[in-house]
Amino acid sequence: MTCKTVDLYEYFQIERKGMDGGYLTSYVPAVYTEVRPKTHPAILVIPGGGYGFVSEREGEPVALAFLAKGYAAFTLKYTVSDKPYHEMLARGKMDERMVFPGPLVEAVMAMAYIRKNAEEFRVDPEHVAAVGFSAGGHLTGMLATLSFHSSVREVLGDVAKLGRPDAVILSYAVLTTEKGFTHEGTSDTISGANEKTRAFLSLETRVTEESAPAFIWHTVEDDCVPVESAFRMAMAYRNAGVPFELHVFEKGWHGTSVVNAHTMINDGEEEKIGHLSAWHNLAETWLKKRGFCIR
Repeated sequence: MTCKTVDLYEYFQIERKGMDGGYLTSYVPAVYTEVRPKTHPAILVIPGGGYGFVSEREGEPVALAFLAKGYAAFTLKYTVSDKPYHEMLARGKMDERMVFPGPLVEAVMAMAYIRKNAEEFRVDPEHVAAVGFSAGGHLTGMLATLSFHSSVREVLGDVAKLGRPDAVILSYAVLTTEKGFTHEGTSDTISGANEKTRAFLSLETRVTEESAPAFIWHTVEDDCVPVESAFRMAMAYRNAGVPFELHVFEKGWHGTSVVNAHTMINDGEEEKIGHLSAWHNLAETWLKKRGFCIR
């Protein structure tokens, strides 16, 4: 495996304007002298954290799990708020860095970087997926539906054309922003608590026939992001005629990552919800059907 981190703002020569994210770390399979060079599918990993932090448990461990399956994997550290949500509310002002489309611009740059450097990474540029968790699932959902939005094009120009994933995995994701069916902190932080922006970023309303195909999974017991978020996104995909697959597990809580001892917050938790680890193989099978394989 080769591993390196790149500053996407520096690479694309885009002014940061106070954004402190936009760092992409690559985990690329090594070349073995015993076999011919191989071309790999790629996946961009976008951790959650409510747009208030970037979860370490949903970053590198996920990348390594996909690396083990033959993917070139990349983790994105995107810009988040440096103040707790309740503190921003008390101040009466949201963190301006966080308002749409800041993190989306960084995610689009990440997708474009992977494709622009496909030869170096031995990646198939037509099979680049993204997987996101919780708030990172919202950001991944924006990639699937809004990567070529005018506000992104204003910053990146033609680079934005390289931003749409070929498929996405939405893991216990914040997708709708409608009150009662969302995670309030995530929805208000990315929208700057602006009701019009918040409504616009309710992603089930942004799905069109041009959206990236989606693998969606959630749990009924999730008491952080209601399972209705997954249902609504799946119905939007159904109505738009875009390929999708939906898996809803009865048991299991929020923030389970790849469901192993390394990523569980409390010892022994993986034994209680080990069945959720099936999402990874299910997603891999779905991606294979879409042509994501080693060549």
